[in-house]
Amino acid sequence: MHYTKVKGILSQNNGMNLYRGCTHGCIYCDSRSNCYQMNHEFEDIEVKENAIELLENALRRKRKRCMIGTGSMSDPYMPLEAQLEYTRKALLLIEKYGFGATLITKSDRVLRDLDILKRINQKTKAVVQMTLTTADEALCKLIEPNVSTTKQRFEALKILRDNNIPTVVWLCPVLPYINDTEDNICRILDMCVAAKVRGIICFGIGLTLREGNREYFYRQLDKSFPGLKERYIREYGNQYVINSPKSAELMRLFHRTCEQNGIMHDNDLIFEYLSQFEEKNAPQQLSLWD
Repeated sequence: MHYTKVKGILSQNNGMNLYRGCTHGCIYCDSRSNCYQMNHEFEDIEVKENAIELLENALRRKRKRCMIGTGSMSDPYMPLEAQLEYTRKALLLIEKYGFGATLITKSDRVLRDLDILKRINQKTKAVVQMTLTTADEALCKLIEPNVSTTKQRFEALKILRDNNIPTVVWLCPVLPYINDTEDNICRILDMCVAAKVRGIICFGIGLTLREGNREYFYRQLDKSFPGLKERYIREYGNQYVINSPKSAELMRLFHRTCEQNGIMHDNDLIFEYLSQFEEKNAPQQLSLWD
């Protein structure tokens, strides 16, 4: 890892990335794409040295409280977080200034900060978003080699459920000819039902590839799935959106299962929920007739 100082930490939509790069090694990671202009090796994590100071200044100045998000580009619970605790420090500031929090991760390390998440959630809203791509533990180790296994993430979701922390699952990406099976989708959905997740985000059965992440993805296919790269090139060429030939039928299965179990499955509605700040136990103004 290496340190850098930055000028700002919160985006216009109140998102932040405390780190740049990742060591999880997911073979499909879009954050490797050249369009993000990462001028260092992806596994050489850039640590935003002054991020916590900038965050406190930003939260102190805000006139209106809102949801603060993290994890869209770099997982906030990479292994180095155990040493640096930037995510924990950020959550403590979010709690201190009365904001809500939502984060995206593939790690059960999120449970380390369960105490803070519970306190935030008592006053407003703390939402944990967890990515699940395959129910096969062996396959998980191939396509997401350095993350918590699917079983570990499922156990984390159940613990969050038991502590009344709302959760959302990202069911993506689903890789054509690798994990785009009815059995896999059903097993993941069964986990979501058991964990009582509030919503599942799914953009379709497939993935996106562009310059930077496409080359890395193909190198990993050559290592773990010999011959599959050639099939992708033959069927998809240089397309950005790579849809599974089973996408339509599996999406019907997805929507039907969510509907039957009361799980939100409209992406726009889920994003609206994630962005809405809620103030619990706010004092109510009494009318003359109360």
